[in-house]
Amino acid sequence: MKWFAFLLVLISLCVDKDVYAQKKGQALIDSFITELNADRYKNNDDTNKVKLLSNLSYNYSHVNPAEGIKYGQQGLDLATKLQWDKGVAITNNSIGNNYLSQAEFPKALEYFQVALKTQEKIGNKKAVLNTASNIGLAYGQQGNYPKALEYFFIALKMAEEMGDKNAIAQNNCNVGSVCQMQRDYSKALEYFQKATKVSEETGDKQLLVRATVNIGTIYFWQKNYDRALEYDFMGLKMAEDVGNNPAVAKSYSNIGNVYTDQKNYSMAITFMLKGLKIDEELGDKYAMGFLLKNIGFAYLAIIHDSTTKGPQSASLNAGNSELASGQYKPDETIPAGKAARIKKAMDYLRRALEIAKDINQLDIQMDCYEGISEVYQLKGDLKNEIENFKKYSAVKDSIFSKDNTQQIAKISAENEYNLRHQADSLKTVAKEKITAIELHRQRTYTLLGIGGTLLLLGFSFFIVKARRKSDIERKKSDDLLLNILPAEVAAELKSTGVSEAKYFDRVTVIFTDFVNFTKASELLSPKELVNELHTCFKAFDDIISKYDVEKIKTIGDAYMAVSGLPVANPQHAENVVRAAIDIVAFMKERQAKMGAKAFEVRVGIHSGNVVAGIVGVKKFAYDIWGDTVNTAARMEQNSEAGKINISETTYELVKDKFNCQYRGEIEAKNKGQMKMYFVAAASHFSQ
Repeated sequence: MKWFAFLLVLISLCVDKDVYAQKKGQALIDSFITELNADRYKNNDDTNKVKLLSNLSYNYSHVNPAEGIKYGQQGLDLATKLQWDKGVAITNNSIGNNYLSQAEFPKALEYFQVALKTQEKIGNKKAVLNTASNIGLAYGQQGNYPKALEYFFIALKMAEEMGDKNAIAQNNCNVGSVCQMQRDYSKALEYFQKATKVSEETGDKQLLVRATVNIGTIYFWQKNYDRALEYDFMGLKMAEDVGNNPAVAKSYSNIGNVYTDQKNYSMAITFMLKGLKIDEELGDKYAMGFLLKNIGFAYLAIIHDSTTKGPQSASLNAGNSELASGQYKPDETIPAGKAARIKKAMDYLRRALEIAKDINQLDIQMDCYEGISEVYQLKGDLKNEIENFKKYSAVKDSIFSKDNTQQIAKISAENEYNLRHQADSLKTVAKEKITAIELHRQRTYTLLGIGGTLLLLGFSFFIVKARRKSDIERKKSDDLLLNILPAEVAAELKSTGVSEAKYFDRVTVIFTDFVNFTKASELLSPKELVNELHTCFKAFDDIISKYDVEKIKTIGDAYMAVSGLPVANPQHAENVVRAAIDIVAFMKERQAKMGAKAFEVRVGIHSGNVVAGIVGVKKFAYDIWGDTVNTAARMEQNSEAGKINISETTYELVKDKFNCQYRGEIEAKNKGQMKMYFVAAASHFSQ
């Protein structure tokens, strides 16, 4: 989700300021329902009833979108019956907000677009402005940032033309949020600062809170922790002053994130627990799951630091001026001892996972499974470590499929079905072959009895042909098996019917990922996108086959392979680096040929030990698990476009073969500081 956490706040749209303005939440909804049930509305269908149904629908979008859609549809039906264009516009807007709350973005956009066209028809510029903002919000939450910016800029231009300072500030915030998600931090700061300036002029304290909190978030992502804390505490005080509890909770969460990165874990957990308490009171399950997950990872970081720096690591309490002054007292004491800390990490991650499942939030589920897998690794429980890492991989695949491959899936559905059918039917094929052979034999015996020797000779040609056909089918199945599994594993599976998971202590894992996949895919038709992925991955397959590297799988636009298994290879690290250099060279050639339509690749490599084996019964696949896989993924995430990033472990194995540039110690998620190196392209000392 990348789709995974869009930072925009829902904009208030087309809600009439009336006698209900002082009421909020359920009290406001109850007032609308009481009004709707009044005698004057029972047999009186008029425009006021449409307004009432629209307002009821909009306010339900925050608490019960299904009910909101129901009331909104009633209002839309009535507005259509009355041929009242304004009513059609406001009810479509309200229904769109409910679908937006359910993350059903195509449906939300469908209703927003109808509202926009209707508002343009009747010339309601303020409503057009607000709906354009809402369309931008829907595109932004969908991860379509260019479209989001297009509509936010439309709204911003209209707001400036109308002199609507509140809308100017809001849409500057919206543009800043999109730039923030695109990691264009300088632009994001520019627009948030514009929003701040206008909000100060208008006295809109709520919007000022939003801009201030987002500026703090940007400084955090830039690792400018002093400035991040300055704005986070400023935003916290502002939010408390105006009674904006969601922003208070968000500020606590942001402050906790900064302290976690600074390894000031007592402060981090203290602030995250304060945010959690408010989110529990608000019933904000997404925020609860997010904070519980982060607290769990904070405990994992404590365990990691205690292991690398010793049990008395000063990072638990370093710089606790706020705690020392008594201004912010810890809600929880960090226990001593590795076992107690492991238990804390597991407790928080499991609570987060339970909430994430309840609200079907895949990004939190993915992180929780990864964290729980690491907890089991710390406990030495290999079985559960592997099981949870498999769940992490499955959710990650699901996220990619949901967010990025809808068009790809439509084109390649037939091929995907055929592959799945073949993979699921390997055993069935074997049984059918045996049955077919038995039938051939029985038919042959029958024919022998009836026709004698002459008839047997006459049919011998067909028997030979049938056997040849059987041999061809067997070869197809064998080839398919070899396409799914390494040769040694396929042979074991065919001879024994099973393949046990095995431990390999000297392997090297490579991950590649396309940096600009979304941007490049926007320039390609769906068919071109599938063809380009196929061309690149086929080239990768050809390259790794030259260096005795085994492909494991592709995950969306990511590619994973390993050397050193299922047969040990002392040159595993060298072979992988050579393959990586060729992969980078191939992608640069594609860029020279295709320009902006070509993908940019980044590569990460790490060496260590893994467990390898077959996953599943249906649609089974050969896969690898363990911390080496996680670390290789971290190397890829911390690499750059066109670069090969290797760990210190891999560097020690290949430093005499390749030119490597030391990058220093870099923070890797859940790993702490790690030494990393870039391999120079075409840097072979010897072939």
